[in-house]
Amino acid sequence: MVVNRREFSLGLAFALTAACSTGDPSRAEPARGLWRVYRQRFLDPSGRIVDTGNGGISHSEGQGYGMLLAALSEDREAFAAMARWADATLARQETGLYAWRYDPRQPNPVADPNNATDGDILIAWALALAGKRWNMPAYSTRSGALRQAIRRDCVVEQNGQSLLLPGLNGFVNGPRVTVNPSYYIWPALDAFARLDGHAIWEPVIASGEELIRQARFGPLQLPTDWVVVTPGLVAPAADKPPRFGYDAIRVPLYAAMGRRLPLVQPIQAWWTSLAAQHRPIPAWVDVVTGEQANYPLSNGGAAIVARLTRQPAPAQLDSDYFAASLQMLAAARV
Repeated sequence: MVVNRREFSLGLAFALTAACSTGDPSRAEPARGLWRVYRQRFLDPSGRIVDTGNGGISHSEGQGYGMLLAALSEDREAFAAMARWADATLARQETGLYAWRYDPRQPNPVADPNNATDGDILIAWALALAGKRWNMPAYSTRSGALRQAIRRDCVVEQNGQSLLLPGLNGFVNGPRVTVNPSYYIWPALDAFARLDGHAIWEPVIASGEELIRQARFGPLQLPTDWVVVTPGLVAPAADKPPRFGYDAIRVPLYAAMGRRLPLVQPIQAWWTSLAAQHRPIPAWVDVVTGEQANYPLSNGGAAIVARLTRQPAPAQLDSDYFAASLQMLAAARV
């Protein structure tokens, strides 16, 4: 289920929801114009978001990003197309979740039935937003069913914690639970708590916040892309590089979107220090050895850095799906 990411590239700074909610045409039109570029580049006529940096495959994550951005941009037509494609192609009737990967090059494009929980969270959040914004009960109902499936099947109770599993299968080995810290999409989980009741989601939220606080490794106190939780210990996953890298870059993004910057204060402090020294931010850092990438963080990640450090970000939308998605989310206000 681990997707190899290409480097991020150019950045983007725009307040998408702010522009669309103020009623100021001079601000709303550029924001919606950038959404139109995103839609043109990555939305296939069938309704699937294409990962241009990963062989043209698609993921539940990508559908979630696209649906969320379409809802924020008031694009009902694009949203409906993406929702239909996800339900027709990725939805798993036996679980109520979505298969994580679609590869059009394969005889069976959806060979792996496992889900990716962040994709499910993004889709559920987008459906809830769209259902409320456009008074579409069908979207709200589907969101509710998906939230229920996530809470039932993608949360494991271990040692007094309610841990969010990255997927339904393959992440629990006795007392050891593998977790991806970047799957905690705080504004979505907060929305779920408001919709379903805080008693249902607060254990997941509280355990996730504590996980992020404990997942601070090495002299810089950075999280890694993947961690293992065992009784009394949170550590970098042994079977993956112990890097603050292309997954973990979303930890500060979602913390900023979810108004939880204290959770990522070490990251913010490190980035601010490098910016003050006019030093490039490396694309990844090995938290065990201290080794750093010999190339800088590309501008998809730089859009996230800009949000946390109040630095200017480039304004041109990237041609890579993942980078462009991060750029747009880094500037969105939800």
